Amino acid sequence: MAAAAAQAQPRVMVLPFPAQGHVIPLMELSRKLVEHGLEIDFVNTEFNHGRVLQALAEDGAIPGGVHMLSIPDGLGPADDHTDIGALVKGLPAAMSGRLEEMIRSRKTNWMIADVSMSWALDLATTVGVRVALFSTYSAAVFALRMNLPKLIEDGVVDESGNVKRHERVQLMPPVDAAEIPWVSLGSTPERRRTNIQNVLRTNRLMPLAETIICNTFMEMEPDALALLPNALPLGPLVAPTSRPAGHFLPEDLTCLAWLDAQAPCSLVYVAFGSSGILDATQFQELADGLALSGRPFLWVVRPNFTTGATEGWLDAFKRRVEGKGLIVGWAPQQRVLSHPAVACFVSHCGWNSTMEGMLHGVPFLCWPYFADQFANQSYVCNVWGTGIKLCRDERGVVTKEEIESKVARLLGDEGVKARAATWKNEACASIEEGGYSHQCLLKLVNLLGEVGSHPITA
Repeated sequence: MAAAAAQAQPRVMVLPFPAQGHVIPLMELSRKLVEHGLEIDFVNTEFNHGRVLQALAEDGAIPGGVHMLSIPDGLGPADDHTDIGALVKGLPAAMSGRLEEMIRSRKTNWMIADVSMSWALDLATTVGVRVALFSTYSAAVFALRMNLPKLIEDGVVDESGNVKRHERVQLMPPVDAAEIPWVSLGSTPERRRTNIQNVLRTNRLMPLAETIICNTFMEMEPDALALLPNALPLGPLVAPTSRPAGHFLPEDLTCLAWLDAQAPCSLVYVAFGSSGILDATQFQELADGLALSGRPFLWVVRPNFTTGATEGWLDAFKRRVEGKGLIVGWAPQQRVLSHPAVACFVSHCGWNSTMEGMLHGVPFLCWPYFADQFANQSYVCNVWGTGIKLCRDERGVVTKEEIESKVARLLGDEGVKARAATWKNEACASIEEGGYSHQCLLKLVNLLGEVGSHPITA
């Protein structure tokens, strides 16, 4: 009997796109699934697999029941393994065959594929595995993705990602045509075309997904979720603050004691995720703006965060703000956002950061760069009312005066603070037992527990 039970235990493969903001929420979903008795094979690229394990050696732990596996990404030793365009273009050919072998050999029942890896939906027919998609962006952006053919038909953008009509796209939330994620993500015409064509091609595979898992909650996106009838919103997906997993960089925990020494609601937290890069001019404007704000600040400066600014300049700035500001290479973000000293979050508005800020009731100063970040900013500023926008000047620079002014304005806005606190309560209630997101998680567990409906093809 025991052997039969073990054989029937569902095995789920989790396949994230090889970027930090995709790995973290899928690792947290994996943690929740193993708590309900599922076995997880978490498949990173070999490059990211090594980074995750190195970071875990210092400050984290892989949840029990999660098996860390890896597959080559098809790029050479001299290539940039963080180049999103190259990965989008090359991953299907590099990974499909190996994934088929892995699914057969490990007798995988289900695959949860990142929506940015939706080419893997083909495996539903070639190898017989059942597939759920995971949206690493908002339900609204997922709906926008499915509406992209209509935007092309209406002449808003063309099939190469060129904006043909400069107008507001009136979805939830509204965005400018130039801010459509797959348009703004392309730094060159070739990249834009690759992005758009990839979306159009993989959209045709979407009916093969049995459900769409969304890192959001019903109260936050009711209109967008109404457009996705097979969606399961089970967010916010956040890891335990004491045992993170899936980060590419080790977290600097020394900042927590420094936070403890700051007054309540006094501090500006600044973090731009894992891929944003500032040139030397913008980097120095940001630094000077933080100093001018007169507020204590915690600023995350990754090793590759700036181009052109020298280490000598940064060292001099650290001495200048010593005692008032602290700069770290990577922060334990959830522990920071939940700290009573934090008054606001200067953010690129990546979806993970947006969800974490909402969960902890922290007001936003929005500074998006590309992809879905502009839509998330629109949500924060125009729909939820939990933050304000930082504006660029005629050079495209957010000046130190703009930063100083908007910090003061945000921290004096009691309405924003009150709305952020309300959304915190809504988010917490949704993931508690009996909440809507918690109920959706149980539905997902039951669905993934259906073993044998689609037998694996030999």
